[in-house]
Amino acid sequence: MKIYTPEQIYAADKATIAKEGIPSYNLMERAGGYVYEWIHQRLQGQPVPIKVFCGIGNNGGDGLVIARLLLKNGYNVDTYIVNCSEKRSPDFLLAYDELKSEVKKWPELIKDKNDFPEISPQDIVVDAIFGIGLNRCPDDWVKELFVKINQSKAYTLSIDMPSGMYAHKGLDQDDVVINATFVLSFMSPKLAFFLPDTGKYVQMWDTIDIGLDPEFLSNLNTDAVLVGKQDIQKLYRGRSQFSHKGMFGHSMIIGGSFGKMGAVTLACKAASRAGSGLVTAYVPQIGVSILQTALPEIMVETDNFNGKVFEEIDFQTEATAIGIGPGMGTDEKTISAMQAFLKTQKSPIIIDADAINCISRRPDLMDEVPELSIFTPHPGELERLVGKWKDDFDKLEKTAKFAKKYNVILAIKGAHTITIYEGNYHINTTGNPGLSTAGTGDVLTGAITGLLAQNYKPLEATIMGVYLHGLAADIAVNQYGVEGLIAGDVVEFLGRAVMDLFAKPEKE
Repeated sequence: MKIYTPEQIYAADKATIAKEGIPSYNLMERAGGYVYEWIHQRLQGQPVPIKVFCGIGNNGGDGLVIARLLLKNGYNVDTYIVNCSEKRSPDFLLAYDELKSEVKKWPELIKDKNDFPEISPQDIVVDAIFGIGLNRCPDDWVKELFVKINQSKAYTLSIDMPSGMYAHKGLDQDDVVINATFVLSFMSPKLAFFLPDTGKYVQMWDTIDIGLDPEFLSNLNTDAVLVGKQDIQKLYRGRSQFSHKGMFGHSMIIGGSFGKMGAVTLACKAASRAGSGLVTAYVPQIGVSILQTALPEIMVETDNFNGKVFEEIDFQTEATAIGIGPGMGTDEKTISAMQAFLKTQKSPIIIDADAINCISRRPDLMDEVPELSIFTPHPGELERLVGKWKDDFDKLEKTAKFAKKYNVILAIKGAHTITIYEGNYHINTTGNPGLSTAGTGDVLTGAITGLLAQNYKPLEATIMGVYLHGLAADIAVNQYGVEGLIAGDVVEFLGRAVMDLFAKPEKE
């Protein structure tokens, strides 16, 4: 699913108006009508109190259309205009006149906090105050209204996006955002829904098609896309009856140090579960018995030193994909060994965990990293790579510049892991808070390595690995719960995640 920018939505509005030969107000009527239908399908005439808060721009005009249709169809509605400016959009004024001409219950004007209505937990609040056009912090009294709505515990339906949230930048310290129970987003979700600092204000969301020109939208290229099951189905490659292990690559996982062999174990098992034909672990000598005992399916190579950390990385295995970093540590001897290893590499590799930290300590190592290599940092590791950021939008821009500079792929791990390459953001839709536990990142490294070994392209392997990793956690959490989920459970359910791609939906 494409994620459109505000500028693209505005352009689609204009294209639709020109193609259909209609006034712009018709689009407002259309949008408000679709939202009314969405509400009506769920309430079916129930007399629940509804409070519609409207701004004085086009988002407020949408709210006025919704309020008018609800009132005309017998709903218990109070409408409020949040008078945050004396400037009204022309279509807002048309919507206001339509409401006054068709219903007896006119809107009330809110000019300051003395005009705030009472809001109870039994109310439904429709938030149509600010939309995608918000570009400055609202006045203090408007922010106090947001606080009042949030504290009311009422079910809050935000139209297009929660008021107080920006579509193009992060939040400042004194910003206040309406905490939406549900957001009905026009045509596509907003990028801000998937970023940590802003996404926390969106409990649930759905998109609503308001009838913008589909041909125009289909021809738009977007920087951000939402990755779903159909996207992964298109990438998946089946196997013939006469397949053998030599056809599905040889994964090499480099990592481990004293006390941290579990990370390599998880990554190797994940590479196997992701379908790699062969898997070898390259570990310090202290790890041989651990790996051979824990995973009889894999092979093991070691360095030539009898220490607790790597002092060299020099193996005989002809691997088709290499993942490096899990449990490796950042000893100076290990960093030197990694530098020598990188100088020998020509094909893309997966760089995670301590391998990222080694590069952060020695930034000159980036000059040795093969193009199209895959980095999988968590936020702390990412900051050490690209530097500090002022907000999540700035983080994406800094990461995109880093990826472009070195021609590499970065998957920023989080609630919605975002894979960045060539300035494009691939936003994952699977996963849950149960992944917030030790070792799940090592599982992701192994899964991507296993896919890369099977000759998936680096970007394909990353997007697919991230999706299956999150989906495995979603399946496992039904058995173990969020708190009970551990990294080993994610590995065990990777195969089920692949099966789920093509499972027929259960009949109700």
